[in-house]
Amino acid sequence: MDIYNAGNRVMNTYIYHTLEGYIMIDTGYEHSLKKVEKRANKQGITLSEVKYVFLTHAHDDHAGFLNELLSKYSDIKVIIHSRAMPVLLRGQNSFVGGCSSLIAFVFCKFMGLIGKGKHLFPAIDKQNIDRFIEILPSSLANEETILQGKILFTPGHTSDSISLKIGNKIFCGDAAMNGLPSFKRVTIWIENKNAFRNSWNMLLDEKADLIFPAHGKPFRQEELKKYINHIPKIKLYRLK
Repeated sequence: MDIYNAGNRVMNTYIYHTLEGYIMIDTGYEHSLKKVEKRANKQGITLSEVKYVFLTHAHDDHAGFLNELLSKYSDIKVIIHSRAMPVLLRGQNSFVGGCSSLIAFVFCKFMGLIGKGKHLFPAIDKQNIDRFIEILPSSLANEETILQGKILFTPGHTSDSISLKIGNKIFCGDAAMNGLPSFKRVTIWIENKNAFRNSWNMLLDEKADLIFPAHGKPFRQEELKKYINHIPKIKLYRLK
């Protein structure tokens, strides 16, 4: 299966093809839709061919242009965790938890200084709510058929974090990260350390070859095993 990336150096926006059409994994920051369209077009994909968005969690960098996307492309539906909708309707990240390192804390403070500290994004229009598919035990098999993959519940970064396994690849959202200001594949924000560690154990149990994070390049699954014992030692730096 071919994996396309219509994102940029900051945020990956993966796209792949199924019998249903194209699936997009996450969107990107607000105001970046046009750039994503251009990058997709260069790879032979028009976003009108996208049938579903798999949203790994409701944060401003993952759902930033989601409402704009739905307004422009009327056929797209969105598959989400059942806890994501309140955040999407609010249009702002949760501040539960904290930064996973002092460097991450400084980075978050810098984001505040340049006006990005509130982590706001356009809330979902209520007229678009019926285009969201919440993953429930009774419907899980149907969503996995649509996605042609296995949905993994990977909380820790956020309570609504989900990942997607396709073949020997896992698209983990922010359940892991590969690049500054993160270290040892740990994302810069963690709501719950125990849940985060348990999610890494789940990812390891899947025995995938490659992990595709939302931030940074893909990496070998063995790196999670290498760094997992670092997680209990993490001190969370609160922003509020």
